[in-house]
Amino acid sequence: MRQTVITLEKFYASRLGHAALEMAMRRLKSLWPDLSGRDVLGFGYCAPYLNSYMRTANRVVLAMPGGQGAVASTSSRGIIACLTEEYSLPFSDARFDHVLCVHGAEEAPDLPVLLRELWRVTRPEGRIVVIASNRSGMWARSDKSPFGAGRPFSRTQLRGALNDAGFVPTVWSGALYVPPIRKVVNPSFTRGCERFGETVWPGFSGLVLVEAVKRLYAEPKGHSKKLVMRPNFSAKPIVNRTGTNRNTHE
Repeated sequence: MRQTVITLEKFYASRLGHAALEMAMRRLKSLWPDLSGRDVLGFGYCAPYLNSYMRTANRVVLAMPGGQGAVASTSSRGIIACLTEEYSLPFSDARFDHVLCVHGAEEAPDLPVLLRELWRVTRPEGRIVVIASNRSGMWARSDKSPFGAGRPFSRTQLRGALNDAGFVPTVWSGALYVPPIRKVVNPSFTRGCERFGETVWPGFSGLVLVEAVKRLYAEPKGHSKKLVMRPNFSAKPIVNRTGTNRNTHE
């Protein structure tokens, strides 16, 4: 059962949520500094993360899984949010240049199927970023935020899942080194924790971000392969499959 959209909204309206969003956006902006003219899909709960791209992107669509619920969101193009099944997105193949997945991977009942569906709607050479809670971080062990729900991931696990779905992982990053404690969260303390964590404690971030690219020549793992037999050039006679041997003497 996914967390409801109401729970997610309340979290991002809190001081703790603001800190988490600010630190994650620092890393996302370094990966995607400008999405001008691009078609962008956000799966899960991505509205706070994609708001800054709304004005310049060609199109932003927010796809929210049915177990989570949806909030009506609009832009200059009209309504941009939709409630959808996780494994049957209502979009044509190769539709989006960039795909962002936040609060989508940890509670997915079947992550490989979900990633394959996101691969389907991504254009060739398009990019995906998955942001998920880090299994080695403090936030995955706390019930004070949505990042403590579901299954956390290590960097290796998340990269492997993307690779199995047909994506080619390109870069990873950590974010959110501040402890999930509301009383100590303030901008100066948060930035200090980020600098310290990135330098001294890089493997214990609260979040892990992995970017990957869709390349058509990278065939997903797990697909069956046909066995190609070597030709037989031995001197042994070939059996006549018709059942009649022409060289047989009557």
